[in-house]
Amino acid sequence: MQDWFIITVSVLAATIRVSTPLIFCAMAGMISERSGVIDIGLEGKMLVAAFAAAVIAAETGSPWEALAVAIVTAVAMSLIHGFACITHRGDQVVSGVAINIVASGLTAVLGNAWYARGGETPQLEATQRFLGITLPDADNIGRLPLLGPLYAKVISGHSLLTYLAFLLVPGMAWLLYRSRFGLRLRAVGENPAVVDTAGISVAFLRYRAVMINGVLCGFAGTYLSISQSAGFLRDMTAGRGFIALAAMIFGKWRPLPTLFACLLFGFLDAGSSRLQGVPLFGRWQVPVQLIQALPYALTVILLAGFIGKAIPPKAIGRPYVKER
Repeated sequence: MQDWFIITVSVLAATIRVSTPLIFCAMAGMISERSGVIDIGLEGKMLVAAFAAAVIAAETGSPWEALAVAIVTAVAMSLIHGFACITHRGDQVVSGVAINIVASGLTAVLGNAWYARGGETPQLEATQRFLGITLPDADNIGRLPLLGPLYAKVISGHSLLTYLAFLLVPGMAWLLYRSRFGLRLRAVGENPAVVDTAGISVAFLRYRAVMINGVLCGFAGTYLSISQSAGFLRDMTAGRGFIALAAMIFGKWRPLPTLFACLLFGFLDAGSSRLQGVPLFGRWQVPVQLIQALPYALTVILLAGFIGKAIPPKAIGRPYVKER
């Protein structure tokens, strides 16, 4: 029983860590799509942010400078997406796919050109990363039965970015449902003509949404390369941007259900890692490739069978043309 409790605590702690970039990315996609702009490019923006953060951390030694540059890089990619889709009314899906392709190729080429490591950056030292924070009295409380390990291992010990990700959820709920900006943002995603009639710029609102989207993708990429990992690896996002999109749809474009969806997908990922090498049905072991594919397969199954009817914003994906 004690062994199972230790494993459970380990899986829950890993779930928090794995869910962090999903939360940032899902909230980024939510605010963009609430304004009516589809964002398939979450994967690419997170990837370029991860690369930028790792490069700056390796060169300057400052994780804070790395975070700032990662945010600027991701916002720049978001503005390119906005310029193509909002200003020039291009196809939003095609633009997002193009960002993903460019990001994958550009990070690999630049990484190989600068460091000659096959697209990877040098390993980072502890001072160059956002490491775990020990909460007050975690060591003493950790000695208590049951609740102690949960506090010491599951709640304490995570990166500052992880705690910011969980604080982001109520902040996003307040922004969308309690602020004037959120009211206008939701309105422009449902009926931009009404917003325009009220004298509010639809394009400006959508640009602000995609800029916030870029900021959050910058946080997600920074976490991946200089917090969860100690450097950039080629294509290290590994489909997390698409899983974040799935979590957002699973949560029906609402912050709290989306958080639970991110935690669910994070739990599936963390649990699959624990299953690798564990013998099942006697001596037979499940192939590692099957275990690694499990979170993605279950994502498709959950979306196909358990989400119910998800109704996106009515104006999503439709460029707004001002009536004369």
